[in-house]
Amino acid sequence: MTINERATESIQTMPTSTGEYLGEMSKKQPIMLVFLRHFGCTFCREALSEISMKREELVSKGTEIVFVHMADNETATRYFKRYNLDGAIHISDPECTYYAAFGLVKANATQLMGLRVWMRGFNAGVVGGHGIGKLMGDSFQMPGIFLIQDGQIRDKYIHKLSSDKPDYAKLTECCQVG
Repeated sequence: MTINERATESIQTMPTSTGEYLGEMSKKQPIMLVFLRHFGCTFCREALSEISMKREELVSKGTEIVFVHMADNETATRYFKRYNLDGAIHISDPECTYYAAFGLVKANATQLMGLRVWMRGFNAGVVGGHGIGKLMGDSFQMPGIFLIQDGQIRDKYIHKLSSDKPDYAKLTECCQVG
């Protein structure tokens, strides 16, 4: 089975924090499925902050945001609240089963600690104020973003470095509502 086939199959069976399956949700509206790094990661915190600031814009275009994380749901809810993402729909995946199904790999040393990562980490962590927290999940797990509509992946952003910073608004352009 290919990664795309595993991802498409997973979309149908991924239960969200609302009790609804991701596949059902994607038939109603496009979904931006955001696979996060662990909540202690500077770049994960930066992503939550940026998505929080752009949430209204993304949702106004008809896109629902769903997060996949490696923590328990209670911990995740606290983090989402901390970043003004109250009520965020999310999926707990501590074993990284869904990460693997979507082809998100474990990082190598360059992807986690290369010079570009260190420079961006300083900027995001110190200058941006996102800091570093305690490890809550697999520190080697790479993140990614998938745009899903009608149970199918329409677009994706696969991080090459843990420090990559996607354009969330641009990613939603692939999925039209109505």
